[in-house]
Amino acid sequence: MSADNGSRVLVAMSGGVDSSVAALLLKRQGYEGMGVLLKLFPGGEDKEGLRGEKACCSLESAETARSVAMGLGMPFYVFNFSEDFRREVLERFITAYQKGETPNPCISCNRYIKLGKLFRRAAETDCSHVATGHYARVERSGRWLLKKGLDEDKDQSYFLYNLTQDQLSHLLLPLGGLTKAQVRRLAEEAGFINAHRQESQDICFVPDGDYARFIEQYTNTPAEPGDFVGTAGQVYGSHRGIIRYTVGQRKGLGLSFPQPMYVCGIDPDNNRVLLGEEAELFSDRLTARDLNLIAVDSIPSPMRVTAKIRYRHKEQPATVVQTGPEEMEVRFDKPQRAVTRGQAVVLYDCDTVIGGGTIY
Repeated sequence: MSADNGSRVLVAMSGGVDSSVAALLLKRQGYEGMGVLLKLFPGGEDKEGLRGEKACCSLESAETARSVAMGLGMPFYVFNFSEDFRREVLERFITAYQKGETPNPCISCNRYIKLGKLFRRAAETDCSHVATGHYARVERSGRWLLKKGLDEDKDQSYFLYNLTQDQLSHLLLPLGGLTKAQVRRLAEEAGFINAHRQESQDICFVPDGDYARFIEQYTNTPAEPGDFVGTAGQVYGSHRGIIRYTVGQRKGLGLSFPQPMYVCGIDPDNNRVLLGEEAELFSDRLTARDLNLIAVDSIPSPMRVTAKIRYRHKEQPATVVQTGPEEMEVRFDKPQRAVTRGQAVVLYDCDTVIGGGTIY
């Protein structure tokens, strides 16, 4: 894709190799780029030890992003979205855990901050497009479509299912047709200092993976203990707060059983964690709310799809029925393990994202 004359694009740059190569490719395509780093964390949180030095928008990341942008001849700016991030991502994340859900904050961040806020800022700065380093593709076929990235191991279309037609019409995803190995090779050839930077697998604001500690520190409130109970109501012992558990969890229960036992559900109203054997983890259907559709205006019920219930879940054949303007029921051909409230279910037709919603 080549740029139209005078096309200016706002490039989200994190300091990582993906966004750096996205900026490089856009420059080669003739776009006039403007590099932007998003400041997502209020000043005091780094000092409280909630994040690591290599976390998103750390000083190291900012300097790397600035170095790459300047090397490409692009102006570079830092946009302070910390209060928006606190409200739309951190507080949603904490509230979801307190309600017994297991949220995916990367989806909220893309929806409300990295893309939602950036599209508005792009319009304010006379940029025709926003670009990111996501591994996904945008195509036009009557309507704008979101498609999987060609690198199956890196495809990130799952995180972008909330995009609208207007947003897709102004979004550039230069890495959608590349593999990670190709991206690193391009970065190396360009002399980028982050060409071989290791990727983090953790949530950016909880780099050590201890979500419960983060929530307790953030709210300055210890989680309230309660009962572990069986699916028939029998009490097995005490848990250390529902924020420490998620459906499918086996380790860290602190109890001993003659057979493996798993978290099968969380009852926030009664502050209970439900335990059961693995067979009790499987379900052949789910309901989802906050529905967003991309490939269609509404789901022609029933519709055959493949559905993914978490990012690393292999999508499975299913039938979907839209039960309301923003609700749907997904019925799987085969029962799925650990369908989890708060996670996103994303629907596909081959490599095209139909849409998705939040499991409840």
